[in-house]
Amino acid sequence: MWDRKYREWEYDAYGTGSWHVTEEKGLENEHVPVLLNEVLEWLNPSHGKKYIDCTLGMSGMAQQILLRSAPDGQLLGIDQDLQAIDRGEQVLKDSCDRVQLRHANYRALKELATEAGFSQVDGVVFDLGVSTPQLMQAERGFSFMKDGPLDMRMDQSSGQTAAEFLERIPEKDLANVIFEYGEERYSRRIARAIVNVRREPILTTSHLSDIIRQAVPAPYRHGRIHCSTRTFQALRIAVNRELEGLAETLQDAVSLLKVGGRLCVIAFHSLEDRIVKQTFRTLSAKPDLIVSRLVKKPVIPTLDEQRGNPRSRSAKLRIVERLPGRDEI
Repeated sequence: MWDRKYREWEYDAYGTGSWHVTEEKGLENEHVPVLLNEVLEWLNPSHGKKYIDCTLGMSGMAQQILLRSAPDGQLLGIDQDLQAIDRGEQVLKDSCDRVQLRHANYRALKELATEAGFSQVDGVVFDLGVSTPQLMQAERGFSFMKDGPLDMRMDQSSGQTAAEFLERIPEKDLANVIFEYGEERYSRRIARAIVNVRREPILTTSHLSDIIRQAVPAPYRHGRIHCSTRTFQALRIAVNRELEGLAETLQDAVSLLKVGGRLCVIAFHSLEDRIVKQTFRTLSAKPDLIVSRLVKKPVIPTLDEQRGNPRSRSAKLRIVERLPGRDEI
């Protein structure tokens, strides 16, 4: 019999059921960069070189890149979440003379890189999606596992919240968002249920989750994946416009690479990964040899990493290397 103090069945922050360690962990132990060793192996940071982390997050990846590129490697860190920038200033303070941090969306990558003196770099990293610490903060509103305001913005300084998004969107458009971004089979039922009750604003994550639960068939409420998972994911993608401009930004990243420089992209969602795959395929098919795809199939976490970090289970890493070709794409 399992000792429930240490191990019990529950839904994780992503809504997938599995065995989990239940003892509380502090912030320092909470975040483990996904596919860290694999990214570092392909990126191969070394001294005197320049790198860009386009999704700084908890700074775990940036910290390791700086350690391996000491004493004079430089890094530009970008994140639209101001909390990530504040965290980066603390985590990376020992390397502050080699780091520049920018609070911005990575869609502005090319402009930010040029301004910071990173117009020709040796490596660029993207870790797409939302981080576990973001999910676990109830006040951010990303997860239905903890009740909180229905926000979901990665940049809380601008844009509309998920609650505001749900107030205005027509039922048909909402159903399309839930189906396209969440791949939710009951998207029409859920959209109809939301529209029917939104005369009073839907302001909390628990309220929205209750609406979803009542809208779907009873057997669907008790599956391996929580019935609210796909809808919450879809709303997060829509609110943050996560897929908009991704292909163009990846092309911008390639244009910043020196010959031999590498771009590493980790995606957790099939829609994101599809954009990455198609963009890399297009660039590698150009007659003047823009990039070379270094892996035929995406790199996935080892079984040990998947067991130790459930978040990593859906992660896919793709890598390209810049080849001689046009100066601009």
